[in-house]
Amino acid sequence: MIAQAQQLLERNRLVNTRLALLALPLFALAACGEEPAPEPAPVAAPEPVSTLPPPDEALFTQVLADTCEGVEPVNTAACRAAMGADTVTCEFGLGDDEYLRNEAVLQANEDETGWILAEPEAVCTEHGGTYTDTDTTSE
Repeated sequence: MIAQAQQLLERNRLVNTRLALLALPLFALAACGEEPAPEPAPVAAPEPVSTLPPPDEALFTQVLADTCEGVEPVNTAACRAAMGADTVTCEFGLGDDEYLRNEAVLQANEDETGWILAEPEAVCTEHGGTYTDTDTTSE
């Protein structure tokens, strides 16, 4: 009976030793997870987004009339911007023309509060008008 008890103890030691050897890698992995989290990287503040309204036919008509003296009035216009673009392309018809035969590019003015023609001299000359600088300041 003592011999049987000794055999049982020996088997238990072997089983315990094997379990300890199997559990050792688990303890090592668990210890790896106890490292402190790295400091979060500073996040740059996002750049302010322009809040300019998209130009429509009325706005384009006004911009062209204010910029180009002597040009026929806009009859129809359609403006569109590509994703992420800083400019807007407007196709338009002048006078009695109902077709979008002409094209002009609008860009935000210096303080980004309104739209202006990107190449005003060229657009005005192309359509028989003269460029009038509406953005002058008196000193």
